[in-house]
Formats: sequence, C-alpha cells, structure tokens
Amino acid sequence: MHIVRTVQAMRHEHEQWTGSVGFVPTMGYLHEGHLSLVRQARLENEHVVVSIFINPTQFGPQEDLGSYPRNIEHDLQLLSALGVDVVFLPAVAEMYPSGFTTYVNPEGALAEQGEGALRPGHFRGVATVVLKLFLIVQPQRIYFGQKDAQQVAVINRMISDLNLPLTLRVLSTIRESDGLAMSSRNSYLDNEERARATVVYRALKAAQMAVEFQQQTNIQKIIQAVQKVVNNEAGVQLDYIDLRDPTTFLPLETLKAPALLLIAVRVGTTRLIDNFVLHADGTWDTGTIASQIV
Repeated sequence: MHIVRTVQAMRHEHEQWTGSVGFVPTMGYLHEGHLSLVRQARLENEHVVVSIFINPTQFGPQEDLGSYPRNIEHDLQLLSALGVDVVFLPAVAEMYPSGFTTYVNPEGALAEQGEGALRPGHFRGVATVVLKLFLIVQPQRIYFGQKDAQQVAVINRMISDLNLPLTLRVLSTIRESDGLAMSSRNSYLDNEERARATVVYRALKAAQMAVEFQQQTNIQKIIQAVQKVVNNEAGVQLDYIDLRDPTTFLPLETLKAPALLLIAVRVGTTRLIDNFVLHADGTWDTGTIASQIV
C-alpha cells in the first residue's frame, strides 16, 4: 500500500495503472461503515484509493474541526489489511494552497434545507473538496454511505450537473448491534450519552412501524410518532425530523415512495444524523447491523 501526500504523487500513481479505479473519500477515524465501502470497492475495481482528509471548508466556525477524532496509524493498518492500493493523505495546504478562491456552490433545497439550513456553507465545502478529489484521483467508481443521505444527494446532483464520468455507489448504513449508526463522532459520547443515543434508531423504527403496521400516510402523524420517542428520552434535543424526496430534497406533502425519513438530534454536545429510505416497491433500507456482516 502506497501513502501519497501530494497531487503530483497521486497522479503519478494513476499513470502506472490500467483498469478501473474505485475511490472512497473519508475524513479518517475509520469504522466498519467506511470499511464496508472499501471492501465493495475492492470487489469491483482493479485499483482502490482511499483518501483521508479532514476538510476545513465544510466545518462552521463553532463546529468541531479542531477536535474531530484522528487516528492515522490505526486507519492505515485497517486499510492495508483490506488490500488498498493507495491512501491519499494530503495536508490542508496541498488541497487549498495560498490564493485558493474557486468553490463549488450548490444551490436550492438540496443544499439549503435540512443540514444546509443548520450548517450554512457546509455543502459548499463538501462539493468543493469532493470535486477536487475526483479530479485528482480520477476514479471510475466512487463509494459513499447512506447515513449521510443529503451529502449523497448533493454529490449525485453535482456528478449529473457537471457531466462527471463517474458511477456513484451508495451502500447501506452500517449500525452497531443496538442500531446506532456508526459514525466517527460517536467517540464523543460518554457511556450515559451512548445509551441515550439509541433513541435515534428507535425513533426511526417508530415511524417505520406507523407506516407499515398502522398504514399511516399522514406526514404530520408520522413525524409525531418520531417526536414522541425522542421527547421521552432525557438529555436528547431534536434538531429536525423530515420526510423528503431523496432527489430534490423538497419536503413531502403526502407520503409516497421513494422517500427519505431523516432525523438529526443532539445528545449532550454531540450531533447525530440518521435516516431510513422507503423504496418504490414498499421496502425499507434501514441499514445493516455490523454483527450480521460476514
């Protein structure tokens, strides 16, 4: 496994290859969710590249850029064991050199509602760094997790709008045995907060049950089912619960598939997001429990 730190070195690696390249962009502190993407990339491509870069432009001034968890040595051990060809590990100055002024600025509900409303400029930073990484790595396939559903939608729209020669592969959320979606930020939770955080999965399941078993189609009543579960958990603050179109990210007025059931909460000082997907055939993508992964 090669570790490269510059754009020039990454391009040199690419020049040596023939065959398809699969790419998994990450901010490091890897968990099973990341690793599931890497495994899938390894199955589908001759070459696999993983980037580790904590992108400063997607963090707001009061967010956790400085404290975001890091463990590069452990990350590299995990990636080496999975047969990754190259880890792209650039410094901030390599990605944003002096004088950098060009950004990708998504507009509309896709980037300005949901997470975009609570984190102004976040998707500007995401789209900019992801496009830069695409151009540097030059993959044929890229891999993202469903947990970050709005990010996936923004990237998918960018690929379409800018005619990028890429196939986006979106894999199911990987969950802990109690349903909590795996996230690097879970490391912020103390034991008591970690127990409370399971309310996110329980709330989403309550909405799913309301639809499947109570035949509920009223959006407000589905949302109320989620709110009831969250409100009964002390120390948890609900940022939002939404049902949205997964492509446009506009809120749904009536329940119709495909649909995204999205939630964001704060457990103590830690902010967690999650979602379920209702497919057109009536099935739900609720993610995969890690203990079920072979």
